[in-house]
Amino acid sequence: MAVFTLPKGMSDFYQRHIDYLTEHAVTPDKLRYIDSTEIPHHFFNADHYGKDPFHTVPQKWNDAVLKYSADTLNKYGTLPWSIQYQYYRLVNAFKNHDTSAILHASAFLGHYVADACVPLHLTQNHDGQLTHQEGIHALWESRLPEQFGNQYNFYAGKAHYLENPLWQAFIICRSSYKCVDSVLRIERQLSKTFPADQKYTTVMRGKRKLTDYSPTYCRAYQKALNGMVQRRARMAIANIGNYWYSAWVDAGQPDLNKLIDTPLTLLHKQALAHEALLYRQGKAGMLPNHGLVNKTIADEKSGRLTKTAP
Repeated sequence: MAVFTLPKGMSDFYQRHIDYLTEHAVTPDKLRYIDSTEIPHHFFNADHYGKDPFHTVPQKWNDAVLKYSADTLNKYGTLPWSIQYQYYRLVNAFKNHDTSAILHASAFLGHYVADACVPLHLTQNHDGQLTHQEGIHALWESRLPEQFGNQYNFYAGKAHYLENPLWQAFIICRSSYKCVDSVLRIERQLSKTFPADQKYTTVMRGKRKLTDYSPTYCRAYQKALNGMVQRRARMAIANIGNYWYSAWVDAGQPDLNKLIDTPLTLLHKQALAHEALLYRQGKAGMLPNHGLVNKTIADEKSGRLTKTAP
């Protein structure tokens, strides 16, 4: 959905590669399992640094290293600096007209920006393990969006330029950190009053049976959060678009259309236009595997579609 925030000059290129970006948005998470150095990029344990961490921790990496050491920063997470690093990777990729590097940096940058919008990525109590609320991380960022995402309004407007990418990364992290107490407190209060025998249920994940939060409990938590997950998702969409757009501007606004090897077909363009319309109406929902566009491409290749889009 962040692709649909982009202006003319970027939109054709990003729409042409929307399936790559959708698929590789989760690559940084997969990388954590084979590369331990990837792990700190996904979080920033702000509460390790005292009661006022966003005034305590220097924003510039070298200043923070001088104050705390690189080992300490890596131990408690480097998320805002990871956003900055990927941002300048993307700027350089644009300057070099390197399609592969643009897509790779865009996917990684988008992932880290989205992580920064999740409150539990900003605390040492990242899965409620310190308050006997184990499982709350997946409940908040996976279970609720899976069940209620198609009811959310994801419209986040158009991308705008960021004057200071690092400063913006800290702003996002700080706003998420302010939500940590509510995320934990609301679930804790709900758990105390909710019938214990209705809190969990057995669900199928692939071919495995697992115990997970029940739909009824999820609905109650979703209601108690009063739209928080939707608001944070919209913040992620908006800021991913902002970072991509700003990197392109800082690179001198190169002509991305020259980097498109294979132009979009009419059917593909029509499918994307339909999704852009849904985005503007706030109805895009969460489409696994980029549902409509992928279906259009598959139908087109098989010959089921010839002149009209779905």
